Amino acid sequence: MRPDDWHLTEDVDDFLARAGDFLRSRPVMHNTPLTMLEKLRTRGADAYGVEATVFGRLESGGEVRAIFYRTPRGRLTLTTLSPEQADTLAAHLAALGHPFSGVTADHDTATAFADAWQRRTGAAPVRDWWGRLYRLGTLTPPEPVPAGRGRILGERDHEHLMRWCREFAADVGEVVSIGAASWAGTRFAEKRYTFWETPDGTPVSMAGANPMVAGQVRVDPVYTPAHLRGRGYAGAVTVEVSRAALAAGATDVVLFTNPANPTSNALYQRIGYVPVADFTGYNLSCNAAEAG
Repeated sequence: MRPDDWHLTEDVDDFLARAGDFLRSRPVMHNTPLTMLEKLRTRGADAYGVEATVFGRLESGGEVRAIFYRTPRGRLTLTTLSPEQADTLAAHLAALGHPFSGVTADHDTATAFADAWQRRTGAAPVRDWWGRLYRLGTLTPPEPVPAGRGRILGERDHEHLMRWCREFAADVGEVVSIGAASWAGTRFAEKRYTFWETPDGTPVSMAGANPMVAGQVRVDPVYTPAHLRGRGYAGAVTVEVSRAALAAGATDVVLFTNPANPTSNALYQRIGYVPVADFTGYNLSCNAAEAG
C-alpha cells in the first residue's frame, strides 16, 4: 500500500460525499467522527477554530477503507487501521510536515500509529487518555429508582448547566474555558441535557445527548456532584436520556467511560450497556530526548 493512497482535503462537504457511506457503515465505532463532522457541516468550517480541519481518506479498489481528521486543536483522530496502514499514514504525514499534538483511536490503531510516528520522527508517545466505548443493549432501569424525575433543561437552567460542565471538565482533567462567551465553541454546546431532580425540584445529576447522526446518539457528559454520588442519580438520568434517544428513533445509543473507574463501568453495565472496544490517546508532541 502506497502512502499516496491517502487523499487529504479541507473541504468537509467533499469529504462527506466521498467518505460518508464508509462512516455510516459502522456508526457505533465511528460515533465520534460522525458527530464531529455533523457539527462542522451545520455550523461551518470554523466550528472548531479559525484554522481549517484537515481530513484524510484511505482508498483502495475504489472504496474508502479508513479516514482521519485533524482539528485546529492539533489532535489526530483515526478510524481502525492495520499496522501497515498506520505506517503508510505516518509516512505520508511526516513527508507533508503536517503538525499535530497527539492521536486518538481504538487502542490497537492508536498504538500502531504512535509507534510508527516515533520511528519516523523520534516523538515519544505518552498515553494521555483511555476510554471504553459502550453500546446500549437492553435498557434496564435501576432498582430501586431514586425518588424524583427527569427534566429536560431550558434557558433558565443555562448558568447551572455551565457550572456543572465546568465541574465535570475539572473532574476528567479537561482544560477548557466554559462561560457565556465561550460556550458555543465548546464540545458541551449543542447537546440536549436532562436533569434528574429530587421531588422538591432540586437538580442532583445531569446527562447530555449529542444530536442523532446515522442512527446513533452518544450520551455525554454524565455528571453528579461529588457530595451527591452513590445514590443512584447518575443511573436514573442516564436511563432517561437513553430512553429518549430510543424514542426519537436511535438504533444505537453509545457512551464512553473511564476504564479505571469501576463504579461507573459497573453502573452502565447494570442498566444495559455492553462494552465494545477500548480507545487510547497519545500525546506525540515530545521528542525522544524530552521523553527520556
